Amino acid sequence: MKKVVFLIIFGLFIIGCVQKTYKQTVIYTLKTSHPEEIKTVGIRGNDKPLSWDSNTELIPLKKDSLYQIKITYLTGYKFTEVKFTINGDYELKDMPNRRIDFNPSGTTHYNAAFNQASK
Repeated sequence: MKKVVFLIIFGLFIIGCVQKTYKQTVIYTLKTSHPEEIKTVGIRGNDKPLSWDSNTELIPLKKDSLYQIKITYLTGYKFTEVKFTINGDYELKDMPNRRIDFNPSGTTHYNAAFNQASK
């Protein structure tokens, strides 16, 4: 009997510790002024659907100068971290990742320039 009560209490404790998740959408807009030919512009990051292992390609709004992508996260966190890539090469080498704080409304607009840290 004690084992059953213990298992029930333990089960309720585990269920109560689950962090609530929310949909957070970020619209990333990236300006580039890259002197070499741009083949791909991508983003990598901490949280799914992004990853640090592979690029998610941005869509060109204006070829070789302006790119955009809309990413929806299912997360319990209030921020995420990303870096952009051109032709697979990371920006901001030896510098911290870009931190994007989610807007409580659920949609965040993030504007950046490649290889220029946000202020």
